[in-house]
Amino acid sequence: MNIPIWTKPALNGAVVGELAMAVVGFTWGGWVTGGTSRKNSATETSTGVAMALTPYCIEKSKADPLAAAVLTEFKAAGSYARSGIVEKAGWATPLGADKPNGELAKSCQLEISKTL
Repeated sequence: MNIPIWTKPALNGAVVGELAMAVVGFTWGGWVTGGTSRKNSATETSTGVAMALTPYCIEKSKADPLAAAVLTEFKAAGSYARSGIVEKAGWATPLGADKPNGELAKSCQLEISKTL
C-alpha cells in the first residue's frame, strides 16, 4: 500500500494544532480538569450553604441570653478572631450538626460586624 507523501505533514500539523488548542484552552479558555472542577464545586457549595444559613446565625445570636457578653468580647477582638468567637458561642452550628461550620461563622461575623 502506498501512503501519499502529504500524509506526514498533515499528521504533524494535526498534532501541533491539537497541542496548541489544549494550551490555549487551559490557559485562556477556562478549561479545567475534573479534580479542579470538583474542588471548585465543593467550595461553591460550602459558600452557598453559609450564605443561606447566615440569617439563621444572626437570629440565633439575637435569641442568645448571653449575647451581650459575647458581643462585648466580639467588639474587643480583632477581625481574625471574630469567627472563632461566633463558633464558640454556638451561633454557627446548624441544626443537627455536631460542630460549627467555619464558612457560616465567617459569613455570620461579617454580618454582625456590619450592625455594630
